[in-house]
Amino acid sequence: MLAAQFSSFGRPDAVIELVEQPDPGEPGPGEVTIDAELFPINPADLLNLEGRYGAEQPALPMIPGAEGVGRVAAAGAGVSHLKPGERVLLPGPGTWRARFKTSAKAVFALPGGVDPKQLAMLRVNPPTAWLMLHEYVAPKRGQWVIQNAANSGVGHCLIRFAREDGAKTVNVVRRAELADDLRAFGADVVLTDGPDLDARVRDAIGGGALPLAIDAVGGSATQRLARCLDDGGTVVNYGALSGEACMLDVRETIFRDVSLRGFWLRRWFMQTPPEKIAALYRDLAARLGDGRLAVEVEAVYPIRRIKEALAHAARGGRKGKILVSFDAA
Repeated sequence: MLAAQFSSFGRPDAVIELVEQPDPGEPGPGEVTIDAELFPINPADLLNLEGRYGAEQPALPMIPGAEGVGRVAAAGAGVSHLKPGERVLLPGPGTWRARFKTSAKAVFALPGGVDPKQLAMLRVNPPTAWLMLHEYVAPKRGQWVIQNAANSGVGHCLIRFAREDGAKTVNVVRRAELADDLRAFGADVVLTDGPDLDARVRDAIGGGALPLAIDAVGGSATQRLARCLDDGGTVVNYGALSGEACMLDVRETIFRDVSLRGFWLRRWFMQTPPEKIAALYRDLAARLGDGRLAVEVEAVYPIRRIKEALAHAARGGRKGKILVSFDAA
């Protein structure tokens, strides 16, 4: 069985290696085996390979990956809700491998007729966007939400979810050439980041209410988002693309009562009942099926070109996700 793993931290495309591992074998009672089809490369995966993700460094060697899609290969005795051939989300962490054996309770059948590339990206970005938009400051029709890294997978999802709720989005990017594509995708306002961001945001939204900011960057970018918010607003941080700690000074926290919260999807998994998790994913999968939700894909690489895929994912200027396929393994 083919798997991608790393045994030391460093530049992702340099430290990743393809290895052969034992096949997990036939499923026992209450178990299923799953053949992987596709997985995406997320920013958290790159940080993990570099040794910069999470509070503690993981034990090595490690198979990375938090999501992907595959098909049920076989079901053990007593499994009635899954059938061979049905697509399911890969059970993470450690999804960069060709085959899995897991408890059938950990997976559920995905709807047919949905692009498998979109299903491969279902586990992380869509629920992250949905939960950050709804769990901290409930969106209200006509209000605004601001986000940076708006051209990311999470950013695309948040634009669609906000529009469904009747809210409007201010989308902050680093490169002006991204603006037209984001507007075509449904973004209401697109602005390049900079020290005068708050003034330009206020000009763009007029007197509109702006209670929520979504931050993927950290560092001084957190402070720039905070200055855009209404008094009593909330910044939700879920990433550190800058590699720096979030900055938020006392003018915002004390005098304007702006708060900073953190979001980690893995904690939500640990704290949420399985039936509630499955219900959210079924709803999100249905949105993929009817076109209400989509994430751009820039390239798909075969697993044996994983080094090229990682180098591509680490480059700036991308307009979509990098996916890796096991079909040609």
